[in-house]
Parts: sequence; structure tokens; C-alpha cells
Amino acid sequence: MKRRVFLATTAVLMAGAALPLTKAHAAETVTWWYEQATPDQQKLIEENIIAPFDAAYPDYALRVDYRGNELDKQLRVALLSGNGPDVVYTPGPSYVAQMAQSGQLMALDEYAAEYGWDDRILPVLLNMGKYDGKLYALPKTYETLGLFYNKSLFEENGWTVPQTLDELETVAGEMLEMDIIPFAAGNVGWRGANEWQVTLALNAVAGPEAINQALRGEIPWTAEPFVDAIDRLNSWWHQGYFGKNYFSLNGDEQAAGLMTSGQAGMMPTGTWQFQNVATYSAQNGTEAGFAGFPSASGNPVYPLGVGSTFSIGSKANNPDRAAEVIDFIFSPEVYGSMNSAWQGEWNIPLKDISDAKMGDNVTPIFTEAMNTLATAVNDGDYGYSTWTFLPPATDNYLINGIEQVWLNKLTTEEFLENLDKSFQKELKAGKVPAVPAR
Repeated sequence: MKRRVFLATTAVLMAGAALPLTKAHAAETVTWWYEQATPDQQKLIEENIIAPFDAAYPDYALRVDYRGNELDKQLRVALLSGNGPDVVYTPGPSYVAQMAQSGQLMALDEYAAEYGWDDRILPVLLNMGKYDGKLYALPKTYETLGLFYNKSLFEENGWTVPQTLDELETVAGEMLEMDIIPFAAGNVGWRGANEWQVTLALNAVAGPEAINQALRGEIPWTAEPFVDAIDRLNSWWHQGYFGKNYFSLNGDEQAAGLMTSGQAGMMPTGTWQFQNVATYSAQNGTEAGFAGFPSASGNPVYPLGVGSTFSIGSKANNPDRAAEVIDFIFSPEVYGSMNSAWQGEWNIPLKDISDAKMGDNVTPIFTEAMNTLATAVNDGDYGYSTWTFLPPATDNYLINGIEQVWLNKLTTEEFLENLDKSFQKELKAGKVPAVPAR
């Protein structure tokens, strides 16, 4: 989550719990620490990645340890002590830059040449894994934020999908009058959900070009377009667009349940939610839709995000085996099987997916959304997600600081001054992730 974002789920998992090895007596083991996953999701990884990989490489076994929401902290400690996994799985490019700078990751350029990754992976996404001219990470999935909506509810009330922010606010106002929550959202289990809303506001109001300039250090984050963006987001909060239970709901299953049941009309979130939307739409007997988020100009906004990345630890026990694991994942076979089973979370950035076999259960709105995102990326017509393009300390401040704005403990100007101060410091330290040319 995404993250993207580490997905928050209601399942209670033991940190470090691992699926049993497919080959208990393998001569070698290659290790990979993963984020939180439900038992069903662990089963999907076992069936579609671990078992096929072990069958293809019978001399060693792939072991996946599920570390939950503590993965990032555990990974940092392990890498510092030289005891980390072979396959390093991070929340996104902003973490990669810091780890590469600290010498914790191995440069992947030789493996990229050996396996032909330059020819197989979308260039924009591949370049986002570079630091100081060298490749250190491959993006597991590329994603975007948009507007899910209860299509059945919209048709029942004669609402059209909003394209401008004024149209969005008109529909939201009518929903409030009917005691319908405009935006299904919450941050329980993953506080980073806050930045999904900030990302949408920055792209929809300030616009991608202004964000691009700020990321390059050409304009400060205190500039007027960003003030307008945070002010507008704050006005949505205080008008009740996010409901009364934002701090007691999770932004995944519970938000999807609210939206598909009609208790909420829309859900501003990421493409990682397609699986939950499909599940809860079926349970509630409703139909959902997905659109680019409305903007001030009326052009749909598609902020580009990388939810997670794959790297190899600089002190990995089996770096060559780790490279084989990563290469195996970046295949049409894994793309097809994982996207069919877990829609939105495994949109591997392959140039050519014509050989990928998708299941009949894949929803049309997912396929349409992914095609639209791919076109936007190829055409350079995309926005920027904060978790992908902001450096780590700045991103962490954004996640926590926006709550202070919502709770009237900081003004918009104070929030942006603090954000800019953190960003300028990390920019000088070389910690800002690579920004692709538009």
C-alpha cells in the first residue's frame, strides 16, 4: 500500500510466523520477509509464488516470513546488524534511497543486465528504484489513488460521477443531507492512510506540475497552491465528509464495507482496494465503480505510486538466489496468477503482459483502471503519491502532522512550514527519491 502502504487487516498474525518450507530438506534456503497478510493471502503467495519457484529451482527453498506491520522496524534493525533477509522488501522508494545511502542494499545493475530487466520493466518505474545512478530496487506493484463509488446508490439518486471538485462537493453535500457519509475512510491499523487523502488533495488542487517543481526543490511546499490544497482538504474534514469514526475504522475492509453497503457513497483510496470492493459488493448485492479523482481543472487525477519494492541486502547470504526469486516474480505467469487472485496488490510493472493469463473472476473495473493507469504512465500524464516521492522523515511528518491540522492544533501554514523545513533538510542530504522526467 501499497504502498503502498502496508495493508491493514483484521486478522491477528504472529510476527515472524512463517509458512512451512515446500522442501524441508533443501540444501539452501533463500529468505524473504513480507508484510502483514491474512491466512488466505499467505496461501495465495504459497500457491502462486513459493511452490512454483521451488519446483523450478529444486536445489534450494524459498522461505517467506510474515512480519506484520512491524516489518519496517525489524528490517532496519536486522540490516544494521547484518542479519537481514536475502530479499529485502520495503514500503517504497523513499526507504530505498535511505537504505542505499547507508550501504545496506546491493546494487542490482549486473542482475538487471543478466536478466534483461531494462527490457521487461516499465522505464519510469524502473528508474524510481535508482539512487546515485545505480539500481537498488524493483517496484513490486504500481498503483494509483482514485474514487471508488457505489454505482447502485449513484444510479438510485440520479448522481453523475463528479469530474470537478465543485461537482464532488455538490454530491457530497447531498449525501450529508441524506445521512450518507460522503467518504468511506479510516486509519486504524495503518496511520499512513492519512496521506492517501493528502496526496489526492495536493494533486487535485495544486496539480502535478506544482508537485514536480516542489520535489525538485524549485518551489517551497509553503507555496500558495499547496496552501489551497490543504485548506480544501481541511474543509472536507470539518464538513464531515470523512464521517465521525475515521479514527476508529480501518481504511481497507471496513471502509469497503461502508461504501458497498450504501452507508457511505464514495471511497477515496487506492487500487489495492479492488479485491475488498469485489468481495463486499458481492456480499451487499451492489455494484461499484472507479474513476480518476476529480480535480480543479476537471481532468482526472492519477497519482502514481509504488507500494513496495524488492531489493537484495548488501550482506545477503544468497544474493544470486535472491535475484532469481525477484526475476521469477517479474514474470507474466506470476502477474496473471496473483492479479487474478489478489486484485490491485500485484500490479507488477511489466512492459508486456500479453502472455499473462487472467482469471475469469477479475472484475472489469479493475482491468479498465489498470489499463488507464498504464496509459497515463506511458504518456507522462500522472500525478505523485507522497509515500513514493517524499523522503522518509518528511513523509512521516505529513502523516502525523495532517491530523494536527484536522484537530485545529496547527494551521495550514504552520503544517506546510514544518513540512518544507523537513523536506529541504532531506533534499540537501540526498534522501529525496528519484523524480522521473515528465
